[in-house]
Amino acid sequence: MAWQNGSSTGRLILVGISFNLIITALINLMITFGEINSVSQALLWLTGSVYGRTWEHFMTLFPWIIMGSILAFLMASDLNNLQLGDDVATGLGSAVEWQRGALLLICVALAGASVATAGAVGFVGFMTPHLSRRLVGVSHQGLLPTAALMGGLMVMLADLLGRLLFAPIEIPCGIITAIIGAPYFIYLLITQR
Repeated sequence: MAWQNGSSTGRLILVGISFNLIITALINLMITFGEINSVSQALLWLTGSVYGRTWEHFMTLFPWIIMGSILAFLMASDLNNLQLGDDVATGLGSAVEWQRGALLLICVALAGASVATAGAVGFVGFMTPHLSRRLVGVSHQGLLPTAALMGGLMVMLADLLGRLLFAPIEIPCGIITAIIGAPYFIYLLITQR
């Protein structure tokens, strides 16, 4: 649906929001009728947590990170062109539809592998690109590695805060990133209109 009559960023976002609502409804249905032990584990995963993750989990994630990162870095100049708009990117020789589709698949692979391992740690994907852009500028050759490192650092610090703030109670890192990320996102919306 997002590629009907050519791709459109706005349409892609709307399809993503619609798909998210459908999946959320299905998850809520499964939680409603699930066993209590399975439901509590699912809720922890949905909140986003690195609790109980081992090197075995990382090694499962590692090939996806390497493959996706290499492909993303190889397409960094294409990302720079796409950032200028479809008409300018086409004028620069970019195959806009093909590149947008390839980049979408790379993003889905990287995000899917991360979410499968640690759950949906919210607002990391919203905050790190904006913070990284302030540090290194808009060129994706520097932005991609900076955002990746900053995202990992943010999850690590959120997990550390979640373990220390109300010890011995541990708060999942997804809750900490949401508490910090929501006000920051509102700040960005207000300042960037």
